[in-house]
Amino acid sequence: MVHDDQVVLAGELQRHVLDRARQEGELERLRRGAYRLREEPRDEHRSRTARRRAEAVARAAHRQLDADHVFSHEPAAMLHGLRLWRPPATTHVVQDYRRSGRAAEDLRRHLMVLPPEQREVRDGLPVTTLARTVADCARSMHPLEALVLADDALARGLDPEESRAVIAVARRRNGTRRAAWVLDHADGGSDSAWETWLRYVALRSGLPRPVTQAPIITSRGVFHCDLGWPDWSVYAEFDGLAKYRDGGVRPGHDAARELLQEKARFDAIRATGVNPVRVTAVGNARLGEVANALAARFPEALRRKLRTHPLLPPPP
Repeated sequence: MVHDDQVVLAGELQRHVLDRARQEGELERLRRGAYRLREEPRDEHRSRTARRRAEAVARAAHRQLDADHVFSHEPAAMLHGLRLWRPPATTHVVQDYRRSGRAAEDLRRHLMVLPPEQREVRDGLPVTTLARTVADCARSMHPLEALVLADDALARGLDPEESRAVIAVARRRNGTRRAAWVLDHADGGSDSAWETWLRYVALRSGLPRPVTQAPIITSRGVFHCDLGWPDWSVYAEFDGLAKYRDGGVRPGHDAARELLQEKARFDAIRATGVNPVRVTAVGNARLGEVANALAARFPEALRRKLRTHPLLPPPP
């Protein structure tokens, strides 16, 4: 018996059927006693495949756990559909009782009584609310990873004050300063994880807070750059390579057409005297080079004052 979520438990198949399916590579082990139909990803879609696998692990755990539980942290963010820097590597659950000595080791359990108003159901799975999820992630994750999902949560209607309220009453204060920074600097105008990465690099290096989707008026209309500092006429863009591959963005995506449109757009922007810093995921997307390329566009007096933000570690 294989469910719609493609998760099969060992007890649902006869032993010889399960053994044969595993030997022939038809099933992939998710966790002890749980499997899913194996998926062979295309190289450009590996992150999506990894995310689907993480969701399958959560669904398997949900079906195997008898006691009350709620998914939290990165898995909850994933189940809310939030953008993530990378798929969850650990399955977090909130439970109000201590684990037994035989409890599964692949679950990260958080012992607490979760208020009813901080839990909901997403696609049949119990999860912490959006505000609670962002608060938990902001306190525990690398600040870039937390900023990526907080950006997307804002775009989906998150009220950051609700997340701040969760943090304010937390018994443990670990990670609250970084969480405050994440919530203060989250921006719903970021369209991708790499755009958030670029903004994080700028903020970490001490540059002023940029405008997201900064408008530039050209002879061909208004175009937008990923980041902008209009007071200094400095702009920056992250150039994802996927849009320059056929089908890289969506089925039927035409890379040649995208390239021509992007050239026309960029020519119009440069005709105004603006020459954005362009960053890609390969090549010059290295921390020091990008930070230096951005800083070089600002006046020397501002550059002399730049200091690396003490709360922000290098991107993972």
